[in-house]
Amino acid sequence: MAEEILNRVAQSKLITFNLEDHYPKGERILFDLSQWLYEGFVLREKDFRDQAKEHDWSQYGDKYIALTCSTDAIVPAWAYMLITTYLQPYAKKVVIGDLENLESHLYQEVIDKLDVSDLKDKPVIIKGCSNKLVPKNAYLFLINKLQPIVKSLMYGEACSSVPLYKQPKK
Repeated sequence: MAEEILNRVAQSKLITFNLEDHYPKGERILFDLSQWLYEGFVLREKDFRDQAKEHDWSQYGDKYIALTCSTDAIVPAWAYMLITTYLQPYAKKVVIGDLENLESHLYQEVIDKLDVSDLKDKPVIIKGCSNKLVPKNAYLFLINKLQPIVKSLMYGEACSSVPLYKQPKK
């Protein structure tokens, strides 16, 4: 008689944590300030302020915004601050940087608010593959949140995981 095949992964106490499940919903926009610079490089204050004043900021309602300058122009801090004052009533979040930087900020907020008390002293695997953009920083934020409380941490899939951390024996 053939021996029954057991799914040891399904029977394990291993808990899979998928960062993709915590992906903040909402459209992401990369706003390039170079479009408002003279020849893409020179910030003329009056022209910059006029363009900001005339721009339709309502189009950014409930969106996440990354402010950037795609040229090598030196953009003073006040320019980003000015744009943010116009975006603040509409956008969900405004950061300086690229879209990956924006995702990192969003995930930092999500992970900071997570209640992970149910993972205390349990083996956890952080799922590696995702269909949505999960920045590398998000994994580091999660490690910082989980390591002090879990029994062990792994990365990948249950069938082929990479061990990262094991709680010292007490």
